[in-house]
Amino acid sequence: MTTTNSEISKFFEDVHWLMDVLQNIDVGLVVMDKNYHVVMWNSFMQNHSGKTPEDVLQRSIFSVFPELSEGWFKHKAQSVFVLQNATFTTWEQRPYLFRFPHYRPITGTAEHMYQNSTIIPLMDSKGHVEQICLIIYDVTDTAINKMAQQHANNQLQNLSRTDHLTGLFNRGYWELRLIQEFKRYDRYDQASTLIMMDIDHFKKVNDKYGHTVGDDVIRQVSRALKEQVRDLDIAGRYGGEEFGVILTGTDAQGASVFAERLRSSVEKMVVVSEGQQVRFTISMGLAQLTDKIVDHRAWIEKADAALYQSKEGGRNRFTIADT
Repeated sequence: MTTTNSEISKFFEDVHWLMDVLQNIDVGLVVMDKNYHVVMWNSFMQNHSGKTPEDVLQRSIFSVFPELSEGWFKHKAQSVFVLQNATFTTWEQRPYLFRFPHYRPITGTAEHMYQNSTIIPLMDSKGHVEQICLIIYDVTDTAINKMAQQHANNQLQNLSRTDHLTGLFNRGYWELRLIQEFKRYDRYDQASTLIMMDIDHFKKVNDKYGHTVGDDVIRQVSRALKEQVRDLDIAGRYGGEEFGVILTGTDAQGASVFAERLRSSVEKMVVVSEGQQVRFTISMGLAQLTDKIVDHRAWIEKADAALYQSKEGGRNRFTIADT
C-alpha cells in the first residue's frame, strides 16, 4: 500500500495539532522512561516550575526536583509499569508532588499549589510499558474551599460544646466526657478524680456589685482553672458559678495538690468595680473514682457531698470524699 504525500502531510498536521493541545492544556504533563528520565515537559510544568524543557529533558526527575520523594514515587510508579494500571494521588493524601507557587487571586492565601496527580502507563506498539505519563492537576481552589468548610465545621462543633462566658466545656458536653471517663475506668481501672467547685458567696457578689461584675468573677475563676489544668484534664462549667474538673490518671492525693494550687491562685485574684476591689474564693469537693461508685451520677453526688462539707467547714478550702 502506497502512502501519498497528502496523507503524510495530514499525518504531520495531526501530530502537530495533538502536540499543540498537549503543550497548552491546563494540566501538567510529564512523560518519563523506566529510568525516570523526562522525555516530555509541557507548558504548564514550565510555567509553574520556571524550568524550561532544556532544563529537564533527558534528566532524572529526582535530580531536577530533589524534594520529590524518590522512594515514594518509585513505589507508586512501579505498579504502573508492572501492572499496567493507572494510579492516583489526591491532595488530601499528599498536598503536592511539586511545590509550585499559586497565583490565583481567589485563593491567594494558599502557600503553594495543591495538586492531584495521576500516573498512567504508555504502551508501545508491542504492548509493553516503557514509559509513564504523570498528570498534575491544580486543585488549589477545591482544597482551600474544603479546608475552609472543615474549619467552619470545627468552629461550629466547638461552639456547640463550649460555654460562651467562660470558654470551658458546657454542661452537656462535659457530662458526656464524664460518662466516657467513668467507662474508661470501668474497663482499664486507672485512677481518676472528680472535682466539683463553686464560688463562695457568689449571690452576695451579684447582689452588691451587679451581674456584670459577677460575670467578671466567673471569667477570672475560669481563667485560673484553664491555667492549672493539663491537656488531658476535662474542665467545664456545670451551671451558674459551679464548675467540674475531671483529673484523668490522677488519684485523690494528686488531685489535692491541684486543688490547693487552684484555691491559692483564685484567692489572690481581684476584680475592680467602680474603684472597689472585689475579692472572692472557691470551695471544692474531691472524689476519686472507685469500684463503690456505680455510675457517673453517683460520682458527681460524691464530689458534691465533699463540696458541701467544704462550705460547712468555712469555705475557701477543699475536702476529699471518703472512699
